[in-house]
Formats: sequence, structure tokens, C-alpha cells
Amino acid sequence: MGAHDDLDSKDAKGVYECEKDNITLLAVIGVRDEPRKEVPDAIKKCHGAGITVRMVTGDNIVTARAIAKDVGIVEEGKDFLAMEGPDFIKLVGGVICKKCRTITCPCPTMTKNIKDGEELRVDTIANGEEFDKIKDKLLVLARSRPEDKYALVTGLRERGNVVAVTGDGTNDAPALKKADVGFAMGIAGTEVAREAAHITLIDDNFSSIVKAVLWGRNIYDSIRKFVQFQLTVNVVAVGCTLIGATIL
Repeated sequence: MGAHDDLDSKDAKGVYECEKDNITLLAVIGVRDEPRKEVPDAIKKCHGAGITVRMVTGDNIVTARAIAKDVGIVEEGKDFLAMEGPDFIKLVGGVICKKCRTITCPCPTMTKNIKDGEELRVDTIANGEEFDKIKDKLLVLARSRPEDKYALVTGLRERGNVVAVTGDGTNDAPALKKADVGFAMGIAGTEVAREAAHITLIDDNFSSIVKAVLWGRNIYDSIRKFVQFQLTVNVVAVGCTLIGATIL
């Protein structure tokens, strides 16, 4: 631009006249937000443990699909489905009340609001048959809104899946609260997300979830083995005592 260029008037698109001519392209700069180095290995461990990892993001579908392949959410040679949030909701019909079959209804959503003779609202997917067709292959949900995330969690839980959700924003709160286990980010997470979640990750590290699963399964297996051992010993001891008392 020169010293005498008109910088007061723009056209209908907000472009100065001096910006339309005599301009030379010097460079194109691209910025890439690299995933953390430990994420691909953590996702690989999740797959090995039988855990399905899904990406639900506000990014466009091209970016989301590329990142999913980069970090290993989509395994090589595996058929998967990537959708945008609005298309997902349009297909499955969104979340409705199981009793009233409407999106909004007079049913109470909190226990303290229940009156005599009323039942607590139970959310369900409107078009469950369509959800069943895509639920196993749907690994990437792009351009997602809070209602899209909530619908995905609702549908998966309704079909007996144990669902864990990670998030750091206010728009993640409904899904975090609906999940069996909600993980909020302690550093980058908002106060709303931390309040809605069940667990707060103080290091904002996805691999910490893998460690939580590892220790959780270890404790569960230990408790099961202990109960099995105690039942076996006690049944044998009681049986021997009864048999001995009867013979004598």
C-alpha cells in the first residue's frame, strides 16, 4: 500500500480498492496443532483393552477425519463412519422423552422436582433403529453441538455400553453429566465442565484415563478373586462341619 491509497472506503465485501490490484503473493503459512506424543500409544492400549475410542469435535469433518487417522482412532484398513453433528441428529431423530415421545415434555428431570404420581423423565433416541445401524462404525462426529454429544452418549448407554466422556468446555457439560464416567480437564477445563464431570484430570493428559482403567480393572479383578476364594473356602468349611456333625 502507498501513502496516498484510500483507506477510508471499502466495497460491499469490505475490501479496499488498493487491495484489488498490484498485489504479489509472497507465501502461504499453515498452522498445525500437533496431538500430544503420548496420545497414539494411549489409544492403541485402549483398543487392546477392548475400548472403543470416538472423536467428537467441533472441527470440520475433513480435519477431524485426518486427526482421527493420525492418532490411531481409525485403525489401518478398518471401515469407519464419520458424520457431522446436524446430519447425525437428523438421522437418529435426536433425544426424546421415552414416555411422552416428544423432545420437550412436562416430566421432571430431577428427583427433587417429582410430585406425587409423576415419573422421572427417561431420555431415549427417537429413531433407535437408525442409531443401531451406525453406532458401531461411527468413530468421528464433527461439527458437533452439545445436543449431538448428549444424543450419542444417551444412545450408547441405552444399549448397555459403559460410556466415558472427556471434555473441557461448557458445551461438554451435558455429555459429561450423562456419561457413566465424565473426565474434565483440570487445567484447560471450565468450571462448568469440572462441576458436571465425575473425575478431574489434573494433568489434562489422555493417557491418565488409560491408567485409571488399568487400576480400576485391577481392583475389580482382585475383589472378584477374593470373593471367589472366600466363597470356596467357606462353603467347603461349612460342608465339612455339617458332614462331620452328622456322622458323629
